[in-house]
Amino acid sequence: MKALLSKQIGGPETLELGELPSPEAKPGHAVIDVKACGVNFPDVLIIEDKYQFKPQRPFSPGGEVAGIVTAVGEGVTNVKVGDRVLGNTGWGGMAEEIALPAAKLINIPEKMPWDEAAAFIMTYGTSHYALKRRGHLKPGHTLLVLGAAGGVGLAAVELGKAMGARVIAACSTQEKVDLAKKHGADDGVVYGRGPFDRDGQKQLSELFKNACGPKGADVIYDAVGGDYAEPAFRSIAWEGRYLVIGFAAGDIPRLPLNLPLLKGADIVGVFWGAFTNNEPANYRADVEELLELYSQGKIRPHVSEKFPLEKAADAITHLASRKAMGKVVVTID
Repeated sequence: MKALLSKQIGGPETLELGELPSPEAKPGHAVIDVKACGVNFPDVLIIEDKYQFKPQRPFSPGGEVAGIVTAVGEGVTNVKVGDRVLGNTGWGGMAEEIALPAAKLINIPEKMPWDEAAAFIMTYGTSHYALKRRGHLKPGHTLLVLGAAGGVGLAAVELGKAMGARVIAACSTQEKVDLAKKHGADDGVVYGRGPFDRDGQKQLSELFKNACGPKGADVIYDAVGGDYAEPAFRSIAWEGRYLVIGFAAGDIPRLPLNLPLLKGADIVGVFWGAFTNNEPANYRADVEELLELYSQGKIRPHVSEKFPLEKAADAITHLASRKAMGKVVVTID
């Protein structure tokens, strides 16, 4: 089978289209004929050995897939051959076939397009877990979303609105803010490109404070990090929750700990992948809730670009540029 392979540490330019043996369905596993693979920020990190996990090379990036079950191993009862499914993989998705633990597979509606299915679970799963279980977002709360036009950010905007919050979208361009508003954001701000000096950070802090209002943000969803973190945190409400999602800006921020002390605020880590493994029952319940929201039309992935498998390295490059809006997907014929 064809697969995009990482054979050495490096950026997308080091990836090669090659051949791997077709996988077999071991006990408890199922083989998927992959139709589409979502592209996410961890794909940028994992090929450079900067992610939490470092798979043995050669491996394929790609953490979420959608496709058709072609074989099942002993003991598998939740899916069968011919089922349309999606699954979160960690890596390995940019290939024509993949074998996954059957417990990680989710049956999808017959009318759900492959590209939307492949763009669904990591972004909405992460944002749903963040806002519901870690951020305790309630109707009437103010939610500030940094990187609001990216995959997870746009999902957070939609879910925040569906949960009854006032949603403020923070993005690097007006075009991105406009996209977030189309997906439910009540208001938005455009921030500049970092790095920022102290005066620049103070100006950014005032931008966030003015957008959130005098009470501040009850929940801050930060998928950007870097120099944006401290200015955003300064706009937090009393006993607010600051959600650490990721570091698209490239740098892991260092927050002065007097800030959460003075605001009685929480800094909350969000690691959705570990949640899916440690709390499988809650994960399945969340998936059912998300699919119901999808069927009601309250959430829908915004797939902005699609790349064929032979151009999958370009898809990762495009995502790494921070120019992508919504979700980037690799399609596999």
